[in-house]
Amino acid sequence: MKYLIIPIIFILSLPLVYQTTPTETLKLKTFDRFVKQYEPSGYFTILNITEEDVAREGGYPLPRQRLAEIHVQLLNKGALGVGWVISFPQPDRLGGDEAFAQVLNYGGSILSMFAVPNGLYPEPSGTVILGDNAGGIMSEGVVENIDILKSSAGQGISSAPTDVDLLVRRIPLLYKTPDGYVSSFGTEVMKALAGNGTYIIKTNELGIEEVVVQGLEPVKTDTLGRKWISWVDTPQTTLQEMDVNGKFVFIGVTAKGVMPQIATPVGLLEPHKIQSALSESILIPDSPRIPEYSLIAEISIIVISLLFVWLCITFMNVYAGITSAILIIAVTIYSGITLIASGLLIDVTWAVISQFLTGSTAFYLRFKEQWKLAKQIKGQFSTYLSPDMVNILVKDPSMMKLGGERKEMTFLFTDIVGFTPISEKYKQADDPEGLVELINMFLDKMTNIILANGGTIDKYMGDCIMAFWNAPIECKEHAKLALKSAIEIELLAEELNSQLSDMPPVKFGTGINTGTCIVGNMGSESRFDYSVIGDAVNLSARLEVATRKYDTPILISEYTRQLIDMPVSLIDEIKVKGKEEAVTIYAPLINDEVRKLQK
Repeated sequence: MKYLIIPIIFILSLPLVYQTTPTETLKLKTFDRFVKQYEPSGYFTILNITEEDVAREGGYPLPRQRLAEIHVQLLNKGALGVGWVISFPQPDRLGGDEAFAQVLNYGGSILSMFAVPNGLYPEPSGTVILGDNAGGIMSEGVVENIDILKSSAGQGISSAPTDVDLLVRRIPLLYKTPDGYVSSFGTEVMKALAGNGTYIIKTNELGIEEVVVQGLEPVKTDTLGRKWISWVDTPQTTLQEMDVNGKFVFIGVTAKGVMPQIATPVGLLEPHKIQSALSESILIPDSPRIPEYSLIAEISIIVISLLFVWLCITFMNVYAGITSAILIIAVTIYSGITLIASGLLIDVTWAVISQFLTGSTAFYLRFKEQWKLAKQIKGQFSTYLSPDMVNILVKDPSMMKLGGERKEMTFLFTDIVGFTPISEKYKQADDPEGLVELINMFLDKMTNIILANGGTIDKYMGDCIMAFWNAPIECKEHAKLALKSAIEIELLAEELNSQLSDMPPVKFGTGINTGTCIVGNMGSESRFDYSVIGDAVNLSARLEVATRKYDTPILISEYTRQLIDMPVSLIDEIKVKGKEEAVTIYAPLINDEVRKLQK
């Protein structure tokens, strides 16, 4: 499971690497939502030729003689320049071209060229390239204005290429042609305002880096020379108002059926409004842009954040892991919104979705693993531990170290002494089933005592029980609880003998020792058991056998004696296999006496 994160990161990075339509659309929509809104620069205004204007002027197109009059009126009203986002590829049949061309010479005048795939290009003008001639979008052709007009004004390409969701967000500041570069309409406007006939293209190994019109701040672009458009709410005016003093005027037609409306994130707009937004965006310092390293940054965010989400949910406890994963997602969202608002368009939307998918997968696998572990724990320990202790292990499996672990523990061996007479009675009655039922009743009651005192049942060996304390759950008073269990088992014998008066008396012999051993899952890969091994276990088994020799139901070692504060009586010293020194053994006092095993 821990290595599954590698293919997950690889798969979730592919949509970014290949820039799939869904992820690109999601990215662009996110930018639209959180990009900063800017105020108008104050240098531009939009003049709309409306439906009413067309009707008032007698229809469209307006005679060029009338356009010349409008041009002069705008300049007289204080306009800094006029940009006609209208193309004039054919002569005026009414003969107004000379008049229009004459007034175009007054002030900064720009005419529009529209892109068409005709393979025809205007002459490049005023281009300086710093660096390799790399990057840019190749034009397929344009429709120029007639010679008399283009010789009197600047020309710029008015185009609005769309993104994958068919909305306009990025417009090239220039286009590549077989002979060089041609300015977009917005770039020509800036050249007219700066009074400069040239511009500088700065490139790097990836493509275009920035476009500079001398007298203005450098304009950062993407490698294709595109500028991200900030949809500034530029002031608008009409032919009747002509509120244009101190501003460059973008003229276009809003009358229905004349100019196409183009889809943008802020709605359908006519070409002159889009070109105005481009010019506004050029003047915005540090305006939004997608940096050339955006893909590397977005993939890095994916890789690092997914790895952290996976590690948190996989290796922390459930609540801490989920909390940490939610915190990572929240920080990613906040950082992404902050970056976009600051103008650095690096997307984290897909990263957040990937974090959720990765977190959900990790949580499911963790839940599945925990469920299987809980099932394993219940299956393995339900017969060894009390239900409460099993539930504790299920809630926190880390309390149980699977495999081998060295621990100090207390061990108890107890079996039924004097069982032969009872067995003979059932044999004479030809009732082996009754004998099994009786043994099971004894073992069940003894088991309940051990489990109630926090012990773990290791195994049943005929009529003998092996149990231990301090594993798999920590138990500080393991020695005390083991001895308490032995005393309660001894008292159980009295209760059983009073209930089974027609049976031979029953006694239990119990040996207890405390020491260090190895505890964990013992066995093969296909079949194993949770058990203990070590000399300390063997000594407790020897003490249980020695209860017959010393005629007392309970014997404990000196090692257990050191950990309890109950009254005991010294019994003897015995030699233990593998040890040179003898081990002192004791018997607990029950009602101020050492009980006898045989009566």
